[in-house]
Amino acid sequence: MAARFVDNYLGYLLGQANHALYKDFDAQVRARGLSSIEWRVLATLHDGDPLTVSQLAHEVLSKQPTVTKLVQRMAEQGWLALQSDPADQRRTLVSATVAGRRLVRPLVEQAKAHEARLLRALGATEKKALRQLLEKLVTARG
Repeated sequence: MAARFVDNYLGYLLGQANHALYKDFDAQVRARGLSSIEWRVLATLHDGDPLTVSQLAHEVLSKQPTVTKLVQRMAEQGWLALQSDPADQRRTLVSATVAGRRLVRPLVEQAKAHEARLLRALGATEKKALRQLLEKLVTARG
């Protein structure tokens, strides 16, 4: 039987790899009471500088209006802090609160362990090459 198009299509393979990486971990995220996008927001913000809503939307792979509503809701829950950008008062900066970082920290550690388990089949050189190639693809998207 001939190989199907999707069996060699990079988008399909990347999607399958993403699914394999995330499917089991998603249960841990949900057990903490978070949706997958809430997890991505907190994971993005927990150890970095504040981001504008548009930067955050780009980072978590979602549309800005969706992230705007989500950020408001997460701020009401005490997980995020919002402040005006001193450089441009029209923009809002978003950061994780102590409570948000406390909530996501164990999940970040679980994510690292989960990733390590999945990548055990690869050697150190393969892991490094995989990361470099994925980073190259991401930056090449133009």
